[in-house]
Amino acid sequence: MSKFVVHKENYLASIKYDLPAGLVVFLVAIPLCLGIALASGAPFFSGIIAGIIGGLVVPLISQSQLSVSGPAAGLTAIVFSGILKIGVFEGFLVAVFIGGLIQIGLGFFKAGFVAYYIPSSVIKGMLAAIGIILILKELPHAVGYDHEIFSLAFHDSGHEDTFTALIHAFGHTFGRIEWEALIVSSICLAILIIWGNTPLKKIRWVPAALVVVIVGVLVNLSFINWFPGLILQGEHLVTLPKVNTLGDFLAGFTFPDWSYIFNKDVWIIAFTLGFVASVESLLTLEAVDKLDPFKRRSPLDRELIAQGVGNSLAGLVGGIPLTSVIVRSSANIDSGGRTKLAAIFHGLFLLLSVIFISRFLNMIPLASLAAILLMVGYKLARPSLVVAMYRQGWDQFIPFAVTIVAILLSDLLIGVAIGILVGLFFVIRSNFHSAVLSIRDGDHYLIKLNKDVSFLNKPLLLDALESIEENAYVIIDGSKAQFIDYDIQEVLDEFKEEAKIKSIQVEFRNIYRYNKEFIEDLKNLPLINT
Repeated sequence: MSKFVVHKENYLASIKYDLPAGLVVFLVAIPLCLGIALASGAPFFSGIIAGIIGGLVVPLISQSQLSVSGPAAGLTAIVFSGILKIGVFEGFLVAVFIGGLIQIGLGFFKAGFVAYYIPSSVIKGMLAAIGIILILKELPHAVGYDHEIFSLAFHDSGHEDTFTALIHAFGHTFGRIEWEALIVSSICLAILIIWGNTPLKKIRWVPAALVVVIVGVLVNLSFINWFPGLILQGEHLVTLPKVNTLGDFLAGFTFPDWSYIFNKDVWIIAFTLGFVASVESLLTLEAVDKLDPFKRRSPLDRELIAQGVGNSLAGLVGGIPLTSVIVRSSANIDSGGRTKLAAIFHGLFLLLSVIFISRFLNMIPLASLAAILLMVGYKLARPSLVVAMYRQGWDQFIPFAVTIVAILLSDLLIGVAIGILVGLFFVIRSNFHSAVLSIRDGDHYLIKLNKDVSFLNKPLLLDALESIEENAYVIIDGSKAQFIDYDIQEVLDEFKEEAKIKSIQVEFRNIYRYNKEFIEDLKNLPLINT
């Protein structure tokens, strides 16, 4: 592949690649913007707004050439519980605005490096939990239960929790199945499954999500002539404001209610959004840079600022939170996008679609969007991922599983925090066991101090020293230890005295404090004598 360096003059030359790529990303984004808004319990128009901002604003600030931003499935749990906790969408927008400011602050304080300190097992557990949540939230919509908001907070407003609420909701749902919705969602799911296992998935211009949306509309329209009693309408369809004029378009925007700025829950949700959206964007950016055929590197701190500006603007005009999104970004790369113009074109197409074809978007059944999100949820929590994590060992699987369970029983932030603590425990445990190595050959012993040895390794060292029998010969080798703290030195001092009593010969190697020959050698160095 020829070298491609991004300069200003390259943008014009790359239009022939970026324009079609932007169209493909738009076709992928339109059902996801609507579906994620549905899953988040937010107005449909808020998902479109977030997509437009992600396309027309974020790329102007970001220095990533291939990343595409928009509403993300990874934030649905936070958005859903946030709107529910605050009570009104206008109050939630205040949290979105503040969350954006927090991201901007993180960018200016160069906090982009934090993404490197989150264990991959926890990230995978977070994504799997999001997938399970999506499945649980969209199953009622797949069977036409669109009458009430379905809460997945573990402790609901009453005396129910997640599991009892699920039992009651599905008990009520299956007594009143909307067969037309079940037919639409089943057909759409079948298409998604078949599409992904045939050569059709290689057709870049026709993404499966778009086909599902069109089929859902056509199936519902066919009911008019063949099965009039099965028509999906009203609450079972997407409801966007009808746009005939510029005034109609502006009327679709929602503005924050600043009276909620002193609400404690608003600030808690704002910090949660700021942190989680930042982490998700940074991780996506790392993945996108690895997929970039031209191997360009994107500044992480600059991306935080770009995402923060986008989220603050979204909070001001009624959009749900956005991040850099791997689905849209990978679609951009697969479609041949070369610069950020592709993301800008996708945002422009979103804007034009709302202005000129909003009445057609209102024909989309919620059941078809539910099918798309059910498939997204399955891919995030696919059984093969669980098997793969299990095969990697307990130190990877346990943090992964704990993160999933913790998120399902609490919320995303608490679950991730618990997962990080569990992951940290396994890291410490691994270092604990690998820092001191004890080998025995008859009455000869070798104790190697590996890495840095601290008080955390004191019990392991004591066990190794206490196992040494009388009249033995012991080598204590510190060649691989760059640091030995006072507690370890104290243990070695005590063992040195104990060895005299037990007639144990001790040889210290590469341990400065005990190696007189090494000290004498240092004194003879020219640098020391000057």
